[in-house]
Amino acid sequence: MGEKIIQKIQSVGEALPDMPWEDRPVGSDDVVWRYSQNPIILRDHTANSNSIFNSAAVTFNGNYAGVFRVDDTSRTMNLHVGHSDDGIHWNIADEPIDWHFEKDEHTEFVHRYDPRVVWLEDRYYITWCNGYHGPTIGIGYTYDFETFTFLENAYLPYNRNGVLFPRKINGKYAMLSRPSDTGHTPFGDIFYSESPDMVHWGKHRWVMGPRNWRWDSTKTGAGPIPIETNEGWLMIYHGVLTSCNGFVYSMGAALLDLEEPWKVMYRTAPYLISPQMQYECVGDVPNVVFPCAALHDAETGRIAVYYGAADTVTGLAFGYVDDIVQFTKANSQL
Repeated sequence: MGEKIIQKIQSVGEALPDMPWEDRPVGSDDVVWRYSQNPIILRDHTANSNSIFNSAAVTFNGNYAGVFRVDDTSRTMNLHVGHSDDGIHWNIADEPIDWHFEKDEHTEFVHRYDPRVVWLEDRYYITWCNGYHGPTIGIGYTYDFETFTFLENAYLPYNRNGVLFPRKINGKYAMLSRPSDTGHTPFGDIFYSESPDMVHWGKHRWVMGPRNWRWDSTKTGAGPIPIETNEGWLMIYHGVLTSCNGFVYSMGAALLDLEEPWKVMYRTAPYLISPQMQYECVGDVPNVVFPCAALHDAETGRIAVYYGAADTVTGLAFGYVDDIVQFTKANSQL
């Protein structure tokens, strides 16, 4: 679809391992398609897990590592580390990450969920929805996926869906987030913020919000780490509509300006994936497709998107970045 889109990929000085992949099904013209063996992580994948979903994976030491949302059988939400040789079959730790804190006050957590992970400069940064007198965005880092250090909460409560950009923009760290409330938040706009040091965040800019009478008419939130292309930042996001049976979460895409990412240039009118498979429609929270991570290969243009399904299991979807970019441009409605 259209000309080849030049991509830049996060790099740690090593070749990208063979990423998870399955060709588009014969006879399909879907821009993004599901892995035929979904879900790749079941709800009881670890010893005491009730559900594993809305998690993040990255390349690491020639293989893959990730930070996973694991809700245990007491229904405590927490973050666990995982490793994989192929990005599909995962060994996820039974115990939560043991964070290192510089100050005792930082240990005041209520819950930890919906992580994102990005290689940025010299380490892997983790952002997640943290609990500090309400939901906010926690920031931590690791060099080796063994030792994890907590930095700070980025914002005052209430906030969710903190997603860092993979490089500084105009000399500043950059993040997308979604201000919220203490509950299930029947609203949601995406905002852009910047920081000189990963601690102090400001210069907040509105990016986009819901659209009337569409699949994202109730709220929106950034998903995987944005992918840099010569057409702009490709932001895969979730959008929510309120049906007569509750929220419905779907996956779409937008293109943001490279140097002023709060400016949306294109945005998909149709969704890319909506909850239609049984494992997306049936679970602890029905009708949810929630993208949280994406692996991408600059040479082939392939992308593998990890998404939470029905707040219960983890699915995988595939596509080509240039196809998604061209589809977004051709089917845009701001």
